[in-house]
Amino acid sequence: MAASSSSSSSTSRIDAFWHDGMLNHDTGRGVFDTGSDPGFLDVLEKHPENPDRVRNMVSILKRGPISPYVSWHSATPALISQLLSFHSPEYIKELVEANKNGGKVLCCGTFLNPGSWDAALLAAGNTLSAMKHVLDGKGKIAYALVRPPGHHAQPSQADGYCFLNNAGLAVRLALDSGCKRVVVVDIDVHYGNGTAEGFYQSNDVLTISLHMNHGSWGPSHPQSGSVDELGEGEGYGYNMNIPLPNGTGDRGYEYAMTELVVPAVESFKPEMVVLVIGQDSSAFDPNGRQCLTMDGYRAIGQTIRGLADRHSGGRILIVQEGGYHVTYSAYCLHATLVGILDLPDPLLVDPIAYYPEDEAFPVKVVDSIKRYLVDKVPFFKYH
Repeated sequence: MAASSSSSSSTSRIDAFWHDGMLNHDTGRGVFDTGSDPGFLDVLEKHPENPDRVRNMVSILKRGPISPYVSWHSATPALISQLLSFHSPEYIKELVEANKNGGKVLCCGTFLNPGSWDAALLAAGNTLSAMKHVLDGKGKIAYALVRPPGHHAQPSQADGYCFLNNAGLAVRLALDSGCKRVVVVDIDVHYGNGTAEGFYQSNDVLTISLHMNHGSWGPSHPQSGSVDELGEGEGYGYNMNIPLPNGTGDRGYEYAMTELVVPAVESFKPEMVVLVIGQDSSAFDPNGRQCLTMDGYRAIGQTIRGLADRHSGGRILIVQEGGYHVTYSAYCLHATLVGILDLPDPLLVDPIAYYPEDEAFPVKVVDSIKRYLVDKVPFFKYH
């Protein structure tokens, strides 16, 4: 294990959890994420959720300028009993049987192939170990660099490249370990519907998702991610959706964080902060259109760090989700973690970012969402 300098405090280093076995999830080739070959294309592309994207994430953290601040750890696969804290027994049985039978297409773009189930168990195990590392006081900031991703996986079904909800499992562990309030802030370009579904009736978990306004995409993803999906029962007001227009950009995201995320988290006063990250909200991602650059990701990281310092004693678990531009995703990850560390220097220059920004429309959208929440949700209005 390569460790950071011994002089670094637990809030100036990141404990990264990774296992090479997660590279064995082979998602195949085809037309984008369909796995299909129409027969008239000479070159088929890799599925966007392929090992190359995370290889670069690992390498930039090991050999990039942030490397002195990163300590590396590895964990064992999650146990079936651990998975049942979030997922239904029937769903886990379906996945186990599919693996025994050589694989299964679980939904559009989501392929359980030979090697996929073992990788999913490693992803869950490493995320749980990262959370336990923080809960046990061994570090303040842990990063689960995992694949397959997890935030679309609902308690009883797969969705959007996801089999097991890594972040959801970690939140359950925190609650079971005595944390009274956990906040999940999801900045992946797609709605973190699986995590939201898992805690939709809970008032001890505040789920916040900033995402492209994509709506439902079929039976595997019935949730729309709209502002009126607020939770149910005791959980009403504890699911906060921030659907942003295409091309929102750095300044639009900063405004959404300032006007919506920060006041909600300040009101909730979490004892644990979980940041769910996806670099598919970048300016160049093939799976998103939100136009964030390294500067935007760094600013988000700094905001989350400030919230954690004020409320959770600096404790943050970061969980990897999407991000499909093979090179730029790694740069955006680097920038996010530089922000989390609250370093005065960005360390890396953005190699490709140039996108004209006009935040006028995103600002109007954020203001509209804020008016809706203040009118509908007492939690947001009075705390």
